Amino acid sequence: MTRETITLTPEIFNYINAINYDEHEALKLCREETAAHPRGNLQIAREQGGFMAFMIRLIEARIAVEIGVFTGYSALTTALALRKSAGPGAKMFALDMSHKYIDIAQKYWSMAGVDDVIEPRIGQAEEKLDELLAEGYKTNVDFVFIDADKAKYPVYYEKALELLRPGGLMIFDNMLRRGRVVAPEADDKETNAIVDLTKAIMEDARVTANLVAIGDGLLMARKNK
Repeated sequence: MTRETITLTPEIFNYINAINYDEHEALKLCREETAAHPRGNLQIAREQGGFMAFMIRLIEARIAVEIGVFTGYSALTTALALRKSAGPGAKMFALDMSHKYIDIAQKYWSMAGVDDVIEPRIGQAEEKLDELLAEGYKTNVDFVFIDADKAKYPVYYEKALELLRPGGLMIFDNMLRRGRVVAPEADDKETNAIVDLTKAIMEDARVTANLVAIGDGLLMARKNK
C-alpha cells in the first residue's frame, strides 16, 4: 500500500499506455497529426481517452454530448466506446464553435466507421444545448464531456445537468489548469471559474463528484437519482 500516488516516470507512463488501452488506428493517426498542429496541446491525452472509454462502457452509455471538438480525438474515443456499448443505438452530438477543425475530425471518424454515430452541431454551445433540450433530450443523455471555454463551464454544467439522465455522467477537462488552481499568482477568469465551479459541484446535492489527476485534471459528476 502507499499513501500517495506514485510519480509517473516515462517508463511507467509508457507501460500504462502500452498495457491499458488498445488504441484504434484512426485514433493513433488523429493523435499523431494533431501533435504536429500549432494548437496540438488542446487534444486530450491518450490515457485520458482510455479512461473515458472505460467509463462510457461502465455506465452502458447510448447517447453522448461533447462540448469542444477540436480535431476530434476525444469525440472519436467516445463514439467508439458508444458503439461497443449501444451498438446501432449509439448517438453522439459534437458541439463546436466553427467548422475550422471539423474536416480533420471527420476524416478520422469516417476512417473508424463511426461518422454515422457522430452529429456535429456548429455554433454557440449554450444555444446548441438548448436545442437538444428542446428536441426532447432532457434527462435522456448518458454522458457529457466538456472541454471548451473554461469561463463558460458553469453555464455548460447547468444545461448538461438538465440533459443527463439520473445516473448519467459528465466529465470536465482541464480542472487543474496545469497547476494554476493552486498558484497564488493565478487570477485569470478561466482559472477562477474552474476553482469556483469545482467547489460548487462538490457541494451540489444533485450530483456525486470526484476530481482525479488524469491528464490536466478531470472532474467527474454523476447525476443523482
